[in-house]
Amino acid sequence: MPSKSVVATEPISSDFKIMNQAIVDISPLALATVPWGVLCGSLAITVGLTPLQAQLMSLLIFAGAAQLAALTIMGSVGSISSMFSSTFVISSRHLLYSAVFREHVRKSSLGLRCSIAFFLTDEMFAVTCAYMEKHKNFSAVYALSSGITFYVIWNISTFAGIIAGQHIPNLEHLGLEFAIAATFIAIVIPNIKNRSTLVSVVSSGLSAIILSIFMEEYALIIATFIGMFCGYLTKDNDKNKDIINE
Repeated sequence: MPSKSVVATEPISSDFKIMNQAIVDISPLALATVPWGVLCGSLAITVGLTPLQAQLMSLLIFAGAAQLAALTIMGSVGSISSMFSSTFVISSRHLLYSAVFREHVRKSSLGLRCSIAFFLTDEMFAVTCAYMEKHKNFSAVYALSSGITFYVIWNISTFAGIIAGQHIPNLEHLGLEFAIAATFIAIVIPNIKNRSTLVSVVSSGLSAIILSIFMEEYALIIATFIGMFCGYLTKDNDKNKDIINE
């Protein structure tokens, strides 16, 4: 019969293993967003924020796309209402993410739920869902470890952008925004495993491109619902068959 000390250390050892796995899984996506973070930091300096204000934006808001949108509106002297409406629309996708996690965390403590909500990003959601699919269970340790890892790397890259923005002119014109598209492509492509997902991706992508011409402010949210609807219509005929095997 194992001793009590051995039994006590088993859960701790398991948690450390999950934490290490989360760090390994999230690191490629986190590192891919470094140019994005550098852009946020430098742009914040360019529009007139102090270094402290620029860093606090990443520390407290922690939403790359929303930060860029807000900074762009600030730079063009847009209204507060435009800033809030744009960031709301951009961040509304997190409502879908939280709906997926709800059943797994609703019985957890308020502190744990708030922590997962704060660290919930596209990247954390993607790797956590992949973990859930592989292990058939939700791990709060995994979710928080991946989220915190991404948070740390994001803030370090923002800090680098703040420093660079004070010494390198026109840093925002170097094309660093390519990291945004590259990151989302890296998240989406591996998850296209059946026809309904493919239809969702294609329809939402085309809708976003077309709608951005006519109603740029609401293109993203409308395209999201179009993609969901098209995926739902094709789900019954899909039967979750892998595209490669069809």
